[in-house]
Amino acid sequence: MSNPPPPPSDDRFNHFITTPLDTLLAGQQPGQAERKCLDLFRRCAVEVPAYRQFLAAHHINPAGIGSYPAFQALPLMDKSNYMQAYPLPERCFGGSLKGADRIAVSSGSTGRPTFWPRSATYELDVAVRFEQVFHDSFRAHERSTLAIVCFALGNWVGGLFTTSCCWHLARKGYPLLVATPGNNKAEIFRVVRELSPHFEQTVLLGYPPFVKDVLDAGSAEGIDWRAYHPKLVFAGEVFSEEWRSLVGQRIGSESPCSDSASLYGTADGGVLGNETPLSIAIRRWLSTRPEAARELFGESRLPTLVQYDPSSRFFEVHEGTLVVSGENSVPLLRYHIADKGGLLGYDGLWAFLRAYGVHSLGELGLNGDFQPRNLPFVYVFGRADFTVSYYGANIYPENVTVGLEQPDILAWVTGKFVLETAESDAGDKYLHIAVELLPEIIPDEAMKPAIAASIRKQLLRLNSEFANYTPVERQMPQITLHPFADPGYFPVGVKHRYTRG
Repeated sequence: MSNPPPPPSDDRFNHFITTPLDTLLAGQQPGQAERKCLDLFRRCAVEVPAYRQFLAAHHINPAGIGSYPAFQALPLMDKSNYMQAYPLPERCFGGSLKGADRIAVSSGSTGRPTFWPRSATYELDVAVRFEQVFHDSFRAHERSTLAIVCFALGNWVGGLFTTSCCWHLARKGYPLLVATPGNNKAEIFRVVRELSPHFEQTVLLGYPPFVKDVLDAGSAEGIDWRAYHPKLVFAGEVFSEEWRSLVGQRIGSESPCSDSASLYGTADGGVLGNETPLSIAIRRWLSTRPEAARELFGESRLPTLVQYDPSSRFFEVHEGTLVVSGENSVPLLRYHIADKGGLLGYDGLWAFLRAYGVHSLGELGLNGDFQPRNLPFVYVFGRADFTVSYYGANIYPENVTVGLEQPDILAWVTGKFVLETAESDAGDKYLHIAVELLPEIIPDEAMKPAIAASIRKQLLRLNSEFANYTPVERQMPQITLHPFADPGYFPVGVKHRYTRG
């Protein structure tokens, strides 16, 4: 058995700290990312016991995987057939957790957590995504910056991962101070009042609906956000460009393509890609041209559009869903992350835009001196496994089912429901659940609060992400009651879907 990798050396940190972002993202030679995937495969076939067993179970001889087409034929790994099938240490290099120095946790469909060991060595790879945002969008290498981490702190991946990557940027020389109030609004406001006046800009990092809540509640408490030149970093959810504009108005944004950025990340893979001024500009252009968006993405809804570095996280598409490979403490090889989406090459996307008459950055609303990075794009509609993302928490139908299965509730309902997130006229997200009543049951207004309270109780019990990410005042779902076989939500004769995107 191979030894686990040594602790991160000064050389690794020195390379990140002393190498300019332009060099880190320098153009690759054709086929370089594919060769890197093959190298990772060969290493895992030797050094990761679980992966050796996984290959043997699929009757695969590692010696026969000598080309990228052969790599593409490897079986997909996922949570059920790999992450939950083999002991955690055996999924790590050397069959040991000794190579990891930190842990992240994500909730499962029944609340059973999945643990993801990480190390500072592999975190440096992800820190480049943060550097892209802080450098290219916020010009944080030129401006003193206060970064306020508004993600939940604890074992959950968002808060401490973000904090650590921002610390790496500060160590690299960015004039950056990192504050960590987490998702505590009172502490966030205390930090803003005390520290923001001493910096040229303040960056709020958090889940989209929570950041909006912070902005609105702060304004109500007398905080003049515009005075602090805020920038916003989001993660976890798809939002509309209308919502971006609405939030931009709250902070006095005059540059919607560079005043905010969304990260595409997962607990298992880290940050996989990030919005850039170019990707936002293209998305905003598409948001006013639904026919072009439909042609490009194949759907009438607008996905998140980010750029990614294939040498860091390598994407493939399998039946309309995303597959990723990348080096981690638990390395991923053709890992099916169950996100619905697709890939677009840099040149191919520009060819598409030119076909619609766009020939310059200025026509997309960007400054003529802006220098986009020649990186491919990945687009993401959201989870393809029937989860709903709310304040960054994955809400599973199974969690809601338990709330409806309580004896007093079962007397009214069939157990069928539709779970979705919705948005109020003010742009605030809420959890909406349409519930089917039993035949002959007449809806009573007392039913709605009872059902909502039962579901909330079970969500808090079963889903640690919901309990820790969602503000208390946003936890109660809004219930609508529908007659048996209501064609709008519960049509007869078709397979029922418990979620809506």
